[in-house]
Amino acid sequence: MNRRAACKALLSLPAIRLLAQDPTQTAPGPDGYKVYTESPRLFMPPARVRLLRREKERRSLRWEQFELLWNGNASFPELGFAAALHYQISQNIDAGKRAVLWGAEQGEDVRQIALIYDWCGSIITPPERAKIIPKLQKAAGGPTPKTLVEARNKTLAAIVLSESQPAVAERALKDIYENYWMKVFIPGIRSAKGRVGNADANAMMELMHAYRDNVNYDLREALPKWFRDYPMIHIMAHYPAPWPAEANEYRVPADPEILKSGPDLRKATLSRAAELAIVAYDTNAPETQVVQGFVMNDRFLMRDGYGIPYEMMWANPYQPGLSHYHIPPALHDEIGGELFVRSSWEDDATWVGYFDGQLQLFNEGSVARVDPKISHEPLDLEEATVFFARDAKKFQVPERTGEDAVDDVFIVGLDAGKAYLIEVDLEEMREDKADPGGILFLPGLPAGASVTLSVPA
Repeated sequence: MNRRAACKALLSLPAIRLLAQDPTQTAPGPDGYKVYTESPRLFMPPARVRLLRREKERRSLRWEQFELLWNGNASFPELGFAAALHYQISQNIDAGKRAVLWGAEQGEDVRQIALIYDWCGSIITPPERAKIIPKLQKAAGGPTPKTLVEARNKTLAAIVLSESQPAVAERALKDIYENYWMKVFIPGIRSAKGRVGNADANAMMELMHAYRDNVNYDLREALPKWFRDYPMIHIMAHYPAPWPAEANEYRVPADPEILKSGPDLRKATLSRAAELAIVAYDTNAPETQVVQGFVMNDRFLMRDGYGIPYEMMWANPYQPGLSHYHIPPALHDEIGGELFVRSSWEDDATWVGYFDGQLQLFNEGSVARVDPKISHEPLDLEEATVFFARDAKKFQVPERTGEDAVDDVFIVGLDAGKAYLIEVDLEEMREDKADPGGILFLPGLPAGASVTLSVPA
């Protein structure tokens, strides 16, 4: 399936037609910041609790692996999270007490402490509570977050304190929406300075789940088109070849640091955790059903002590999914200034990613970085061609044969937001602007045509 056929198939799905809406569209903020929900408030609505406990009764693959590691005293890098989750599913007091002890005595990770306080609240003793609450208060009363992780942590701390300290919780949740989400995060996306890397997406999704479940507001409303595109961009932002680890294979997310340190399995774990949380957030949307089809492959099921709690908490193997082959092999995020192109969906595909101001090429099992502002030969991936900005700014579209002798062209390395005059053979000159990442998208150009860019006088 070529890109145009894939686009037609994908655009036939009702919710994905919304991708053409005005990217500047937004919606009013929350009506208020009061939390009315009852414990457990974090990630554990009644339907998920029922599903998790049924998975234990059914001895599902994920539960069997979680239980095997737990009973074998395996290492859990996030012990508080793992123990509290085990308690929520099994109601095993020993697991709950282990979580509470960690949170009171050792824990410094606000996210895990908030989950313990919420999920194990009924078995926390007054002395333990006296040690845990100050940690949550410090996070909830802290300064305006600067990162997704900080915003997620402050949100979780505020929500679990909402019953005993409602004023503190309301101030924190208002600060997160008004001063972080609307003044830091959303402007960062629009300017291409605040990219959500695949590993960062887990913090984003946990923040969104907690906020919607407790404030009854969908944070996607601040930038609907970008959030509708994001699940597909997230999938495309993986190198084609999986990484064979000891317990399972990983899809490796696009990483600006990969040439320095190699594949980072922590980031790969958080990337997959985010995908599972994306599906749980909006199970009926076609684009998230595509993510479900992408993640529900036992080849990539995380089986180690770091990944299995995320698998256990978010995965729903009974949810229908759509093949990720529906995703066009060239996706341009014109709001966030990113581009991902791959030659096919096979593991040995050639892949191009333009993100964080750099362009990477994955070919024959290795990653190389390419400077988009230096003259290079175009990258012709059949479904699309990527040209590099040059002083002359003149390009020749590759020849195509067959019934679809046109090409989608992306020009990278331009000045972000700058207007360019575009002249294509036998077409009228037109003007367009490079996106915030310095990318210009020219769809459906005639094969073999010449393209000239110039700057308006």
